[in-house]
Amino acid sequence: MEFGFFLKKLITFFIEPFGMIFTLFSIGLFFLFIKEQSKAKAFLLLSFGLLFLFSYPPFANYLIENLENQYPKYDYKEKVKYIHVLGNGHNTDITQPISSHIGDGGTKRVLEGVILHRKMKGSIIIFTGYEGNTNTSNAQMNAALASAIGVEKDAMVLFGLPKDTKEEALVTKDLVREQPFILVTSATHMPRAMKIFKNLGLHPIPAPTDFHKDAFKGYLRAPSTSSFHLSEIAVHEYIGILWEKLKT
Repeated sequence: MEFGFFLKKLITFFIEPFGMIFTLFSIGLFFLFIKEQSKAKAFLLLSFGLLFLFSYPPFANYLIENLENQYPKYDYKEKVKYIHVLGNGHNTDITQPISSHIGDGGTKRVLEGVILHRKMKGSIIIFTGYEGNTNTSNAQMNAALASAIGVEKDAMVLFGLPKDTKEEALVTKDLVREQPFILVTSATHMPRAMKIFKNLGLHPIPAPTDFHKDAFKGYLRAPSTSSFHLSEIAVHEYIGILWEKLKT
């Protein structure tokens, strides 16, 4: 299981923007070294072309919008018992406050889950996510943040073993059964998460947060590292969605 998880991450790296560009650039350098000028030129131009494309704000925003426009923000009208907040990255640096232990996306997920919980009397928040490279699970870290802003411990259920969205869905299935529940995750991740949960026979109600899309500001925009990062996020999700379709 551990090897399979590592292999999946390794393959994903090489087909996402950074890994793809790095690989093409490395091949170009290799051909340059062995004096295959035409091949070197082709691979180097392709790597720089993709770097520009993925860093170009209108293109990155297009990739993001196609994901985030699929599910609008939650209207807070339905009342359910369970609210499932999906995991995200974290650190355990003791020199930092709890508000800095969780990434921006993870913090927004927790905050949205807490807002929903306070609007629904008697609801329970489910936190999932494994420890990553730390000795504390992401579920525990998210619960600690929720507790710090007033959520009672008996209003939370923690599952600290799931490593990916499918494993998170499986542990939730054992708890919620046929009941509808609210699913909280980043807007870019929501289409893939909904597909995974529904494929397992669950009945999630989407409550996306952590939006990245931006209003159109024209085509005369300079490439930026922030746009490249958004392209990385989007392509990661497109690959995941494609993988889910191939498996079903």
